[in-house]
Amino acid sequence: MVVLRRLPELALVALAAAPAAAFAVDYLSAEQAARLMFPDADRFDAVDLQLGAAQMRKLEDAGVRARSARWRVNVARKQGSTLGWIVMDEVIGKFELISYAAGIGTDGAVRQIAVLSYRESHGSEVRLPAWRRQFVGKRSGDAIELGRDIANISGATLSCRHLSEGVKRIIELVQLLRSDGGLK
Repeated sequence: MVVLRRLPELALVALAAAPAAAFAVDYLSAEQAARLMFPDADRFDAVDLQLGAAQMRKLEDAGVRARSARWRVNVARKQGSTLGWIVMDEVIGKFELISYAAGIGTDGAVRQIAVLSYRESHGSEVRLPAWRRQFVGKRSGDAIELGRDIANISGATLSCRHLSEGVKRIIELVQLLRSDGGLK
């Protein structure tokens, strides 16, 4: 009888000790995102880039924290002409990584951003087209600040902030590489 009375207590202890459920969702592959951003492209060329110390300083001078010196950029092309660039990146949401891509046209403006994978339990509203559309047309030097230029989503503040910072980083990265001749 004692065991039966303690059974509910033991079940609660076991439930509390169980690992949290995973909420990871993959929405798009890198290739799908590239085709979505540049549907007219007939090919995508992957370019691996290594930033030097001076380039890293230039990014910091532009107001962005350079998270890595190594970047892979996909160049969207049509009949040999460059249409733009797709850069994949990851940022921390609240606790987990958010994988995303930004498409930048040859004019240096954001064409589109796409969330590839979202791993948080809350805040997936950053995938909504209306929220992502706020970045379209943003260029190097434009203010991209949560609560000022970019609307926040209640319950997803950190995801919104970190994605905004990440998109700004990609815009400045592409601008730097274009001006240094690293992207054509």
